[in-house]
Amino acid sequence: MTEFDVIVIGAGPVGENAADYAHRSGLSVALVEGEKVGGECSYWACIPSKALLRTPNAVAAARRLAGVTATFDPKEVFARRDAFTGRGDDSGQAEWAASAGLTLVRGHARLAGERTVEVGDTTLTARHAVVVATGSVPVTPPIPGLSDVRSWGSREATSADAAPRRLGVLGGGVVACELGQAYQRLGSQVTMLVRDRLLAALEPVAGSRVADALRAEGVDVRIGAQLESVAAAGEAIALTVGGETIEVDELLVATGRRPRTADLGVDAVGLEPGKPLAIDDSGLVEGVPGGWLYAVGDVTGRAPLTHQGKYQARIAGAAITARAAGTALDTAPWGEHSATADHVAVPQVVFTDPEVAHVGRTASEAREAGIEVREVSLDIAVAGSSLHADGYEGTAVLVVDTAREVLVGATFVGQDVSELLHSATVAVVGEVPLARLWHAVPSFPTISEIWLRLLEAYRA
Repeated sequence: MTEFDVIVIGAGPVGENAADYAHRSGLSVALVEGEKVGGECSYWACIPSKALLRTPNAVAAARRLAGVTATFDPKEVFARRDAFTGRGDDSGQAEWAASAGLTLVRGHARLAGERTVEVGDTTLTARHAVVVATGSVPVTPPIPGLSDVRSWGSREATSADAAPRRLGVLGGGVVACELGQAYQRLGSQVTMLVRDRLLAALEPVAGSRVADALRAEGVDVRIGAQLESVAAAGEAIALTVGGETIEVDELLVATGRRPRTADLGVDAVGLEPGKPLAIDDSGLVEGVPGGWLYAVGDVTGRAPLTHQGKYQARIAGAAITARAAGTALDTAPWGEHSATADHVAVPQVVFTDPEVAHVGRTASEAREAGIEVREVSLDIAVAGSSLHADGYEGTAVLVVDTAREVLVGATFVGQDVSELLHSATVAVVGEVPLARLWHAVPSFPTISEIWLRLLEAYRA
């Protein structure tokens, strides 16, 4: 069988969602994957990184309670990681695809024209839509000598079998912060080289609190550091920074990612390889006539997070189904076929210790968008937090549109604050007036009590 209603390129969580939603409506779907079914997230990103973080974070949390002594075995942490990734065995994911009614096609896919995809020597055609869900690839900066030595990307860091004695980390984003802290706790001496500040896309308090925590654990965090060159030094790697030479045993390059379109054949449909696939809010790729090419997830460059890509995939799957049936689409903001949250309500958790949980706009982003806002910031010091951990430290920030008195952004920094995020996301998406939020009573004694304190501070 080489003709399907829908062809989805990329069988990670995002592609799987797009394929599943299209198939549920009765469309036949081919799911094409050139590497592992389950994608980057399952084997080299979200899942293994969180597995490496979880045990050290839990032990650190336990130690914050009086009378508790806790330790862990790093070897068991790596073994637990392997239990989640299956060391790359994707047979279970492939079985899921078959049970969901999807036709799995293995091999590297390239667009070959309208509704046409080549996979090796096989040509597949789509009656209604082709969906690109190929994710992203790491960006390597042009630093002299870097290409001549071995280095880790996120894949190597999350699949390593042991912690190196000395680990250099280049970058200050989410991957750098999470894996830098994980490896420090797993036994490495970590040196982080950060050009600007940690977590620069988030509220400043997020990066400053995480930097303080990393330094308190012994991480050498160097803000404003410029890596000038890299060279081999026997079995080690020599980094030149500000005229100083730093030797490390492994170097993690965590300087961002770009959409994976360079080897996809997008030039066959008039698009530029290596660039993001710009889409409208229903997932249709702009600049391609005929209304058949969709893109979802990191490849679009819109909101490079697994959960946001799955959201886009659900929207695109519904849109493909409606168009195939000749049904009118609801593409108004917040409509069934409109990925509106991509623009104003993207939630994200950084699983460092302290955690960082953020949704919506930062105060600076809101002002750049022309919104008059007031920022309310408080230490998280409530009965629930004091019970949660001795000496609990954290910060909460609300960004309020003062004209409408609705929440447009929120940031929480502290132990276990990720559990506060969905309430903030609902408030942002629902544009819940602050006057109504007064009636959402936080349970006592929980960390959620901070919501009441923030509302009180806004009214003061």
